[in-house]
Amino acid sequence: MTDAKLEIQMLHDRVMVRISPDTGERRSNGGIVIPATAQVAKRLIWGEVFGVGSHVRTVKVGDQVLFNPDEQYEFEVQGQAYLVMRERDLHAVATQDTEQGTGLYL
Repeated sequence: MTDAKLEIQMLHDRVMVRISPDTGERRSNGGIVIPATAQVAKRLIWGEVFGVGSHVRTVKVGDQVLFNPDEQYEFEVQGQAYLVMRERDLHAVATQDTEQGTGLYL
């Protein structure tokens, strides 16, 4: 067997996402630091799309997506953690190419 590198390709409607590093503690508008462990309600987080399957229609590599991290599968490649989820588990996408935006920007 050779030591050839194999490229990861997502299948079907799966999306590969890396969690944004700034999803830990956050600050309120008043400047109060809120630790990552504090939860009032389930918190959705942003991540960057690193791969998409052939049946994914609404997101592409490089998009920022909003999702629930508690309901996803995690794996590691070269020391970096990624999540795999179905496209339908994404709640929003932040992209420059938009047709139906909210008027809010990251």
